[in-house]
Amino acid sequence: MPDFSAPDGTRLAHHLRGSGEPLVVLPGGPMRASGYLGDLGGLDAHRQLVLLDLRGTGQSAVPADPATYRCDRLVDDVEALRLHLGLERMDLLAHSAGGSLAMLYAARYPERLSRLALITATPWALGLPATAEQRRAAARLRASEPWFPQAFPAFEAWLSGSGDFDPVFLPFFYGRWDDTARAHADREEDETNDDAADVYGADGAYDPAATRAALTRVAAPVLVLAGEADGGPSPALARRTAEAFPKAELAVQPGAGHYPWLDDAEWFTRRVTAFFSGQGQGQGQGSDD
Repeated sequence: MPDFSAPDGTRLAHHLRGSGEPLVVLPGGPMRASGYLGDLGGLDAHRQLVLLDLRGTGQSAVPADPATYRCDRLVDDVEALRLHLGLERMDLLAHSAGGSLAMLYAARYPERLSRLALITATPWALGLPATAEQRRAAARLRASEPWFPQAFPAFEAWLSGSGDFDPVFLPFFYGRWDDTARAHADREEDETNDDAADVYGADGAYDPAATRAALTRVAAPVLVLAGEADGGPSPALARRTAEAFPKAELAVQPGAGHYPWLDDAEWFTRRVTAFFSGQGQGQGQGSDD
């Protein structure tokens, strides 16, 4: 398990999977250990995945200053990883909440990116949280599922603020609620640093106007991949993320939820590999949807 030192001295771990050209991967959660990403549906057969455990998660050390869990503060850790790997420019993939970290990195270090893939990325950094109605609309697409009658009222209560997060509605985050999805969901609590997650989006973490302005200078091609059945972000919200970049393409994976590599590994791997090999659309605001 390789490790390196962040600028403040915190020891950070990263995990290598596969071989070939390195692809740096930022996990979501927020603040979930990178293990939940697995091999990203077999993407490690095409690239060497460099999976970063953000500070205080997985095998990375807990920092002396908890304020450094804030998303904008974590940009320094991503840049330290690039330097540790000896890369002049890097391909970067980020999932979910990690997408906001990747956007802040792109805004600060646009010249250090070769290509960027944002996978079901939460665009908090752009001032675009998923709305309750977007999540409800996606949830209603699952009305024929056997678990829906029990899950939807609890989901509604959570969205309205009248109920707590309830594992009964976890199926809404997966395109297929099968044994693989259940096992994946069961790991989340043990893999997430809740205290760090509370700090990730704290006051001052995001400056959407400044980030939007900076992203107009990103010359690297960007893939924004959404799940057709995901409510956070919905495909429509993912399109708005793509619009923040000069050279972005939108792909909507059929039937996928928030973890698309679990729902259809072949589709996911084929689309992401094509993008990083330069075979994506690459014509501005392209779309597969």
